[in-house]
Amino acid sequence: MTHSLRLLDKTLPKTTKGMSEVIRSSLNLLRPPPSLTVSNWADKFRILSPEGSSEAGRFETSRAIFQKEIMDACADPSVNEVVVMSCSQVGKTETLLNTIGYYIAYEPAPILMVQPTLEMARSWSQDRLATMVRDTPIITNKVADVKSRDSGNTTLHKTFEGGHITACGANSPASLASRPIKIVLCDEVDRYPATAGAEGDPVLLAKRRSATFWDSKLIMTSTPTVSGASRIESAYENSDQRKYYVPCIHCKHIHLLEWKNVKWEKDRPETAVIECPECHKTMDNADRIRTIANGHWKAQKKFAGIAGFHLSGLYSPWVSLEEAVTEFLMAKKMPETLRVFVNTYLGESWEDAGERVDDIGLFKRREKYTVPEEVLVITAGVDIQDDRIEMEVVGWGMDEESWSLDYIRIYGDPSAPSIWNELDMHLQKTYECIDKTQMKIISACIDSGHHTNQVYKFCRPRLARRIFAIKGQAGEGKTIIGRSSRNNILRCPLFPVGVDTAKELIYSRLNIKDAGAGYCHFPMNYDEEYFRQLTAEKIVTKYRRGFKRREWVLMRSRNEALDCRVYSMAALSVLNADLKMLSKNKKAQSQKDTKVNANRLRKYKKKGNFVSSWEN
Repeated sequence: MTHSLRLLDKTLPKTTKGMSEVIRSSLNLLRPPPSLTVSNWADKFRILSPEGSSEAGRFETSRAIFQKEIMDACADPSVNEVVVMSCSQVGKTETLLNTIGYYIAYEPAPILMVQPTLEMARSWSQDRLATMVRDTPIITNKVADVKSRDSGNTTLHKTFEGGHITACGANSPASLASRPIKIVLCDEVDRYPATAGAEGDPVLLAKRRSATFWDSKLIMTSTPTVSGASRIESAYENSDQRKYYVPCIHCKHIHLLEWKNVKWEKDRPETAVIECPECHKTMDNADRIRTIANGHWKAQKKFAGIAGFHLSGLYSPWVSLEEAVTEFLMAKKMPETLRVFVNTYLGESWEDAGERVDDIGLFKRREKYTVPEEVLVITAGVDIQDDRIEMEVVGWGMDEESWSLDYIRIYGDPSAPSIWNELDMHLQKTYECIDKTQMKIISACIDSGHHTNQVYKFCRPRLARRIFAIKGQAGEGKTIIGRSSRNNILRCPLFPVGVDTAKELIYSRLNIKDAGAGYCHFPMNYDEEYFRQLTAEKIVTKYRRGFKRREWVLMRSRNEALDCRVYSMAALSVLNADLKMLSKNKKAQSQKDTKVNANRLRKYKKKGNFVSSWEN
């Protein structure tokens, strides 16, 4: 067919220039795309932009050869869906951009890029898509000029001959429900909301838009999150589950690069090597890069239209073994940072250590202490009930090691001024540390779910003391403290608190067994009821519109202690204190005081009146 079109093109009259151009343009639309794969196209035409890459210039698949099969699957007619579950530094973004560039240049079609939020979609379009179009000449002139008044080129919607590309947010049901789409790209799907408004799962909504195309394609990428609730993990399990195998440079044994085989000398990340599971000889970082170049993908299940790929950071040429081990040693201090490492470097979902915490075990590990010198700041969390106010005072040290300092119950009617006066008195209390320094509550968060107006009236005149009104927001993925608003009659700043995120963090820290980073200390005077309330909830998996969701449910009648701890953590979060710097300053002050006292000691000894002068 291509040969026939060339002959016809040559026979067109040269005198009828206008008509010839029209016919030639029509013939161009009829020509089949060239026999290029996405990786071939990227190697031949793609230029990496300096704004988005540390290696600006011509794209080279050989730099990370494992990308080749992933990219080629994105335009393979036999593949209906592509699933990439990986770490955060293996070139997922460039793979998606190369796919988009390929379709713009050689297989024009309607394309949809779905980001977690509309804001992220706008940033992606401006920072990544626009720069690729600008710096890759073969597509620069194909996309309508943004400077043209009627170009059809906006931040979120760009047209080109034969198609268009639209960027939208998974949180925007309207943008997910318009225009038929052939190529659907869903980036970081584990960060999508559970539902787009009331419309349902964003991935399914986006996928439905491609139903009118027989050769449609869905491409999903993400770092995973929690096992059992991860979209990308579920999609990968339904694929042929391809993994990347490499040969040992010593014995040629074919194996996966796995974290369990990374070895290093204690506290020396620079000595990190990878051990072969067969011959037990080691490979250094240069060996690792070399063996990756000779690797290959191998499916774990029979292919049925869905190509799935899994990659960890051990395959990334941009992160050395030394950097990976350094990151791990820092991350392993606390469960929440270790989870980030597992998700974003290993590219694996996080297995919760346990959905519940042993309240009896916590009760048994109580300690006898006053405010220790390790405490750097003190915060308070306040819960309002119909007949009382409950408050926990928490001291925070390095790496958010915590000491519960006081738990207060104030009984009375929250609509009466007296109970709020008593609360104010407790919030102004001074706590004496073991080193005799005086500390006060530096920040407090008060729940506004009950007696809302009274909370606003109390907090508004005390903003200078960092006493804030808050409102809990359930749901996964929400930050512990969000941006405040004043959408209330008293114009009082109101902070949203991601209670599920905070509870997950608290429970992970309650399971820490040894004092140090993240560990929670409790005093001897706390009774069993406090610990029953602190552990009163657990995570259960529920199905909403066919999609798994993890929700916190109450297992006991009361949970005020847990709520107070959540609000106290929120007070620390809104404070945004640099605990490392505070610790450094406190040590410096302590050394200064020691020096001053030593000078005083020498002075009084010279006077021969040391005892009486010191006592005075």
